[in-house]
Amino acid sequence: MARRNLRKGMTMIGPTPGLRVKQLEVRTRKDSGRNRSRLVEVAIKQSNVTSPMRSSPLSTPSKHSRSPSKQHFWSVDDETNVADMAQPPIDPIRLPRTMNDYIREWLRHKEDLLRILLEMEAAPSPRNCTKCGKDGVYRCTDCMHQPLFCTDCCRILHEAHPFHRIQQWTGEFFEDSALHMTGFQLYLGHNGAPCPSASPGPEHGPSEGQRYKMDTRAGGMGMVEEEWEDIDEVPLHLRPPANSKYLTIIDVTGVHFVRVQPCQCLDADSYHRQLFQAKLCASTFEKPSTAFTFAVLDDFLRENLECGTSGMNYYSKLRRVTSNVFPHLVPNRYRELLRLARQWRVLKLLKWNGFQDETERSSPGDLALFCAACPQPGINVDPEVDLDDWKYTRTVVMDGNFKAEHMHEKRPDDQVWLMDGRGFMVAHPPYQEYLQATPHITEKSACHNHRAISQANVSRGKLSATGIGATACARHGCFYPHSVVDFQKGERQLNMDYSLSNALGYNMTGIKNVLCFYDINCSYMKNLRKRVNNSPFLHIPSSLQIVPGIGIWHVHGHKQECYARYAPLFLRGSGWVDGEIIETLWSILNIVSASTRGMSSPHRQELLDFQMNDSNFMKMIRIVDSLSRKLKAARASVAMARDAFTKLDEAVSSENRQVWSIQEESALGGRVRDVSVMDIFEIQLKKAPTVRAVELELLEAPSQRGTRQGAASWITRGLGIEESEITLAITRKDSSKYPSETKRLAMARRADRLAVDRSRFIADSQIYLAPLHQGTDADDYSSGMTDVAHHMSAGDDVVSGEEDSEGSMDEAADAVPLKMTKIAPLPLPSNFGIERCRAAGADELVEMELKLRIGQANDALHGLRIALADKAVAFRGVVRQATSYSMRTRAWQMVNSIDSSVRQQAAIYKRCREAMIALGADTDTLTRFQQLHKSHMAVHTAAFSQNAHDHRSSNLPWFWCMDIPRTTSSKNWLTEFYRIHWLRAKAVKDRWEEEEDLLVSEFHWTMNFFKFRAKKWNKKCVSFKAAGLHGAACYAARQKAVYDRLAEQGASKWLNMSPEILPLNQ
Repeated sequence: MARRNLRKGMTMIGPTPGLRVKQLEVRTRKDSGRNRSRLVEVAIKQSNVTSPMRSSPLSTPSKHSRSPSKQHFWSVDDETNVADMAQPPIDPIRLPRTMNDYIREWLRHKEDLLRILLEMEAAPSPRNCTKCGKDGVYRCTDCMHQPLFCTDCCRILHEAHPFHRIQQWTGEFFEDSALHMTGFQLYLGHNGAPCPSASPGPEHGPSEGQRYKMDTRAGGMGMVEEEWEDIDEVPLHLRPPANSKYLTIIDVTGVHFVRVQPCQCLDADSYHRQLFQAKLCASTFEKPSTAFTFAVLDDFLRENLECGTSGMNYYSKLRRVTSNVFPHLVPNRYRELLRLARQWRVLKLLKWNGFQDETERSSPGDLALFCAACPQPGINVDPEVDLDDWKYTRTVVMDGNFKAEHMHEKRPDDQVWLMDGRGFMVAHPPYQEYLQATPHITEKSACHNHRAISQANVSRGKLSATGIGATACARHGCFYPHSVVDFQKGERQLNMDYSLSNALGYNMTGIKNVLCFYDINCSYMKNLRKRVNNSPFLHIPSSLQIVPGIGIWHVHGHKQECYARYAPLFLRGSGWVDGEIIETLWSILNIVSASTRGMSSPHRQELLDFQMNDSNFMKMIRIVDSLSRKLKAARASVAMARDAFTKLDEAVSSENRQVWSIQEESALGGRVRDVSVMDIFEIQLKKAPTVRAVELELLEAPSQRGTRQGAASWITRGLGIEESEITLAITRKDSSKYPSETKRLAMARRADRLAVDRSRFIADSQIYLAPLHQGTDADDYSSGMTDVAHHMSAGDDVVSGEEDSEGSMDEAADAVPLKMTKIAPLPLPSNFGIERCRAAGADELVEMELKLRIGQANDALHGLRIALADKAVAFRGVVRQATSYSMRTRAWQMVNSIDSSVRQQAAIYKRCREAMIALGADTDTLTRFQQLHKSHMAVHTAAFSQNAHDHRSSNLPWFWCMDIPRTTSSKNWLTEFYRIHWLRAKAVKDRWEEEEDLLVSEFHWTMNFFKFRAKKWNKKCVSFKAAGLHGAACYAARQKAVYDRLAEQGASKWLNMSPEILPLNQ
């Protein structure tokens, strides 16, 4: 509105003398609800201005203006006097620039930049060496400003940069060249100077006319001298030095052929040691011909960690860096890269963990890094404190990942394990021994048919491992060392038992309580102690109290009672945790999972261990910022939760408060022995009746005089026929335009069976509705009946959802009316009308059908809830996870099938409600069974984030709470309503208060962890110095400084954030 008003009375002009420019900020509100700010420059007419050169500095369009026209506006209503001219100029308001603003700015310079880029292809004039002034022949593309050198200067100045890429001037252009063509040699030892003991050799300059052929060994692409054969010419810079020994060195700048001159002194180290001291890792120890720089190995590990780049893709990149036109002529050292990368990973892990040599005793998980914020007695927690306190409870989460598959190996007996069991994957021999000695016992689940249980014994012939199972800390998302196991079939309990047993034995001395989250804990935890006691390979202390829980997303896929029994909201001491953090860890691990599928078992283990260790390391260095954000959010949420609970608590009588408090304390205290006591957090009233329950009640009740036996079953049969006809009509509508012959035949058979059932039902109606049929033709009763097709059309208000640009999903869309053939109504009391039934004395049949219609409506709404929930789950777990066209096609077929179920249930419910009205249902019944609208069919995947604030404040449609019958007395219902809300509001308040206390403690434990690590490295530094290991002592001192700096940053963050709380060194 402000923008439109501002434009009134303004004329768009260009730069004009005698005008003073002001910048005004205009705020507009878009249709989406977002505010947008932009600057508008207003030119104000000034008087007594003699010189146009004395205009305001703001008289030119500001580069910060976001006005599309970049023009000025002049207002005839806003003149100024001379006094205004004396005022200082107004500083422009700086608004953030968008990416498109920067791209538009680049477009103005595009041609100029392209011209500079092309000019860099030419040689400078004069073409002289930048060092000595001689004729410049070579230029280095890796040196700053691409300096031009003569041959001698290029060779001498690159002694410290032997892996730079150079180009040679041909007279017309620069072509790729190599340093070995200048006569460059790499000297080992003596700080890069030639060895004085070496015998002088001939000078080797660039060779001409040498022919080469491809080396076919092991799929290689190396070059060997051979007589000319009928192959293409190899470019000169891709040819190794002729008539001399050379080494193929791989660096981040590509593949290089380098003449290497080792030290030949009497006390010189071996050749491979000299190479390693020069930061070159030889591929072999006997007569190495290939070496990799430390830089390229580090770069490959980083690419593999961050981007998931496989060894093949990485080396393919190096070949293109070497020669973008002839990458296929570059030597192939892919196998050497994989082998050296394995060795390099282990060396880095040994170095990072302070291992000087293999004489030090190794233990499971000793090369792995664990969480800094979890309580670990003797590390970040004083073992003398009372560890029975709830704050020292370990919170773990278990889950399986079926992306980390592994194929059968060709030579399983010929394996070399470099760090078996010292990382996160469990040791191979003990685990295999455990699997052979432990039978898998299939346990039937009392809950829903979860995939982790139903597919536990699914075997896949081509895979030795169908996935992995892991245990992580549920609050911070750090993998537990020596707890990751392979799945041989599905997600079996014996696999997860081994993972949990190893995790609960890691730095747990003195810990008495554990909160364990797992997707199927309602079944898994029942016989855990029995399985542990029966296995000599498993050990969980009997004194360790394990409280089971289910993540907030997965718990909604369980039976209704599982929510109160296992949801994190009702777990004392859990804080505000969702129990689903391990799902985010799989996305990190899946970056490299695909590349490990065909690796050997040791290589796969080392790669996964390295990836998980890096994940824990990134968690550690960011833990302070994470705890700070969580603590700020917790403080705000605690205040909100307390205020909400106080308002609710004030409306409760003291008697009810006392009773409910006793119920809560009794349930929380007894849940370890029997989780069913947590059912007090659920509604205790009787559930709504179904059609079967109503029919059973009518059949068991004594029949009244005048009512024929079997009337209730006859009406139920009619309702079933009606449902089948509605379902068939919608199925026909949802089928494709040209369905297959098989599908058409199936639908025709269904229609034929329904026609037979309809005929029998109409024939039986002569028995039960004889008074209504007297004096009436066979088709007269259909004249006044409701058009069923109308109701089914109204039930088609739900269509498939789409995902918007912001990633949220709303399944409500425009209605598509259902066009179906008319379905003749059945001779039911609701189709005759209540007046006609009463006149014929069929009041008992009217009452029967009304009760059955209520049960049928309950069944339809229950089916509608299940279908909508399935649809949300399908979008979150199937559609969004689909990675290929075929997977997405199958996913959307699943969604369309669920859509059809939604339409069927909605149509059946609407037919029931119309029948209730025709049968004279009272106001209470019609108030309870409300009319369905399109907005009621909307389903958001956020509904599964129970802990989200937006979900807590949102209102679900009325039929989501239809299990609570309105026939309950108002007093009991209100009491039950307040009880449930009071208990859950108190649970929210308690969890947030626990979260705040836990975060404060975790901040202290994190600082203690950093100090412990600093002291540990300081001790190593002292011991290394005493042993004369100066390099190891320097590295230990550097590591100590790193942890000291982390501790200082954490303390500074704490003081800036929490000056009112206890000091950090308490």
